[in-house]
Amino acid sequence: MPPKKPAGRGTAGTASPTIDFVEPRPERLSAGDPEGLLAGDYREGELFEGADLSEYDLAGCSFLECRFDSVTLTDAELRGSRFIESVFVSTFAQSLKAARTTWRDVRFDSPRWGSAELFDSELESVHLHGGKIDYLNLRGSRLTNVIVENCTIGDLDLGGFTGDRVAFVNCRIQTLDVTRARCLNVDLRSSEFDAIHGIAGLAGATIDDAQLSLLAPLLADHVGLRVEP
Repeated sequence: MPPKKPAGRGTAGTASPTIDFVEPRPERLSAGDPEGLLAGDYREGELFEGADLSEYDLAGCSFLECRFDSVTLTDAELRGSRFIESVFVSTFAQSLKAARTTWRDVRFDSPRWGSAELFDSELESVHLHGGKIDYLNLRGSRLTNVIVENCTIGDLDLGGFTGDRVAFVNCRIQTLDVTRARCLNVDLRSSEFDAIHGIAGLAGATIDDAQLSLLAPLLADHVGLRVEP
């Protein structure tokens, strides 16, 4: 992945995310032993390929410069774990249990997740590219320098989250919840939404002209405007 990748169409008023990360290559990693993974483990420079980690207890683990290729994570307990300078390619999870996790310098490529619980988490210098997520829960999380690109998301819960230099690029999102969100340099241009809840939480976000026209009825209702022909 190229270093320092900007997202979208940043302007003088909207700072774009910057990703400065070179992903670990498979040939430089040692083969990870999924059978030996335990809660609280520390793993560095390992490749997990095609492993089924469903229902594993990985709470409080730390993974540094690791790569997860075609790994299944359904109901794996990741609460409180840390992922640093790592890559996830084509991972699958019917239910991803990753509350209060830390993700720093991480790339997700084409995930297939059902319910992804990442509430109260810290994401910094993260790029999520492609894939499909039915429900992405980032409620109460802090996102800094995060790009979500070309992804289809059913429900995106950003309630109470704090975002700085975050961009959703060419995403298709059915329902967006920004109740009590704190947006600073959050770029929603080029993405599509069917419904938005907690519209006051969009304060500080950047949208385009087309999105503004679609949001006009919600904005009018929010401020109590009466629109008559």
